[in-house]
Amino acid sequence: MCNKKLMFQRTLTVVSPAQMEESCLHRKLLPAVWLCSLLAAQANSCPHACSACSGPDNDLCKECKTGWILHNYTCVDIDECGTELGTCSSNTYCFNIEGSFECRGCDVACVGCMGSGPARCRKCAPGYRMIGSKCFDIDECVERVLACHGLDEICFNTEGSFRCHCAEGYIKKDSICVRKQLPNVQEKGMFEDLQDDEVEVLQQMFLGVVLCGLATLAAKGDLVYTSIFMGAAAAMAGYWLSDRVDGVLDIFLKGR
Repeated sequence: MCNKKLMFQRTLTVVSPAQMEESCLHRKLLPAVWLCSLLAAQANSCPHACSACSGPDNDLCKECKTGWILHNYTCVDIDECGTELGTCSSNTYCFNIEGSFECRGCDVACVGCMGSGPARCRKCAPGYRMIGSKCFDIDECVERVLACHGLDEICFNTEGSFRCHCAEGYIKKDSICVRKQLPNVQEKGMFEDLQDDEVEVLQQMFLGVVLCGLATLAAKGDLVYTSIFMGAAAAMAGYWLSDRVDGVLDIFLKGR
């Protein structure tokens, strides 16, 4: 309801009750007029595919927009992909949409296609093989004996191809995998960490093995090996006795 209070203009002129009622009536009619105008505009509008019509229904079209064709007063979408209109470049395929069409890229496994996916290929791309009606990736690392030329390289299969990486502990240098060198670290020899007593034990073990071999040959009656065995045994005994005698003399001299 309108406000019952007296309304004043800026010139402080008093508004009569009749004028106030007329103003209230205009305020109530404005939303109704706006709603009627909106409904009338919708009633006179054509469906989105029609460029001219006799009503808002789909079967009241007189003319159609581009990409549509009139059939029984209804605009029907033209499938350009089934006509010469839907021409796409190589390695793309035609995809129909309402009122037009799109050219979309073929799958990576295809060289030319009739639709989406590796099952719609006209021909398989390098690195793929047709099995049935679908292009599958070739695992070069399995099918090739030496996919990677270097002995220190490891093959990794990828989609449509493969890569060669250096094995652990190797780096790529001038297209060749070489062993990675640790800075300021020198490799020790096999016997560098041996103590003096351990070296002496190894020497005695080696001489013992040699003597056993000579003794075996001497037992067979070979005079040459018998002479060598006796000489080696005498030398070993002399070395052992001289070492012990030197030790005894040192103890004796220190005790005086």
